[in-house]
Amino acid sequence: MKNTRFLLVHRLMMMVFCFLCAASLHISANSAILPIPEVPSVPAPLVNLGEALFHDTRLSADNTISCASCHDLSHNGADRRPFSVGIGGAVGKIRSPSVYNSAFDLAQFWDGRAIDLQSQVDGPIHDEVEMGSDWESIITKLNNDPEITQRFNTVFRNGINADNIREALAAFQKTLILTDSPFDRWLAGDHSALTLQQLRGYELFRSYGCISCHQGANVGGNMFSRMGSLENYFELKGDAISQADLGRYNVTGNPNHRYVFKVPSLRTAALNDFFFHDSSANSLEEAIVTMARFQLGRQLPEQHVADIAAFIHSLTGTHPRLSTQLNSSTEQH
Repeated sequence: MKNTRFLLVHRLMMMVFCFLCAASLHISANSAILPIPEVPSVPAPLVNLGEALFHDTRLSADNTISCASCHDLSHNGADRRPFSVGIGGAVGKIRSPSVYNSAFDLAQFWDGRAIDLQSQVDGPIHDEVEMGSDWESIITKLNNDPEITQRFNTVFRNGINADNIREALAAFQKTLILTDSPFDRWLAGDHSALTLQQLRGYELFRSYGCISCHQGANVGGNMFSRMGSLENYFELKGDAISQADLGRYNVTGNPNHRYVFKVPSLRTAALNDFFFHDSSANSLEEAIVTMARFQLGRQLPEQHVADIAAFIHSLTGTHPRLSTQLNSSTEQH
């Protein structure tokens, strides 16, 4: 009887403790990580046209590569390979970022060379390794298709042109927002949305300082940072350093921007197969260990790595185009 009473009292005390921890964390959470905003209202015909273009291989020179070829919407909005394969089997030099939640980023591409989703479109289309095409060729091919021509004429007064293609693709990408993640539900006041391990992971994420770069609604994507702030990450590569490794320096030419990259969002990190611009890590846990070493100068205990990984899983929301199996496994983690 005494043992039973003790267990009941102990369980009650643990429940109160967990509630207080959750409430305490919730107070400070709002100042660092914000809930995902509502999906913007975009006219359906424009979004549908953008979705069709996103999957249209005619945007590439040899009609083999579409945006969806390197950005798998059913998986994580990025490529499942370390580096994407473009026209003629050419292999890229940098990992494709996720298009999910990309509308929240301060700029596009790892080096931030495009200021918004519209201007981002030109990058892969003109890149000789990716689509290797040009606007004149694309517009000619699309104009030869009565159906797509009619769809453009329905949405735009001036039909098919480069600006309208950019606008349609950007409109579609603006709807690729992952919503209703466990962490967002927790931010909204549902203290049962996170497990104890995820709560521990969030506290560790904050106390170690990860949140200094990964914050805001996208938990990243809103600032640039040097890869290897406390230890020279690229020194390990030796002669294998590539042009892509130079990061923002390729855009500005400023020596201080060498090895500086846009901080990636963690909203899809739990779904990734590879991590960082160079795909040097192939598991979430390995990525956490690498970040702790090179950005924080810390060696984390295995349990802390596991707890932080559990927290990052809680950041992943849902989307109709994301595999239901992925959504389910993320919520159950």
